[in-house]
Amino acid sequence: MPEADGAATAPLLLTAAAMLALRGAGMLLAGTLRPDHPFIRWAAAVSQAVLAAFVTLAVIAPAGAVAAVPLPARLAGLAAGLGVHAATGGRMLPSLGAGLAVLLGVRALL
Repeated sequence: MPEADGAATAPLLLTAAAMLALRGAGMLLAGTLRPDHPFIRWAAAVSQAVLAAFVTLAVIAPAGAVAAVPLPARLAGLAAGLGVHAATGGRMLPSLGAGLAVLLGVRALL
C-alpha cells in the first residue's frame, strides 16, 4: 500500500481538526442553552431536514447495493416504517424492523 504524501495529508489533518473544533464548540454551546432555545430548535430542524434528504435519495436514487432493490420494494418499506412510526408514537426500532421486513418481503415477491 503506497504511503500518503505530505501534500494530501496536511489538508486532511486540517479538515479533521476543524471538524473536531466545530463539534466541541457545538457541544459547549448546546450544554449552556435550554432545550427550547431558538438555536436548539433551529439545529433540530436542520438535522431533520438533512435526514429527510438522505432518506429521499436512498429511496428514489440509491447507489451501490441498494440500487438492486426494486423501487416498489423500497417504497413499501418506507411506507411500512412510517406507518409503524406513527402507530407506536415515534419508536424507532419497531419502525426500522417493520420497514426492513416489508422491504425484504416485497423484494422476495418481485
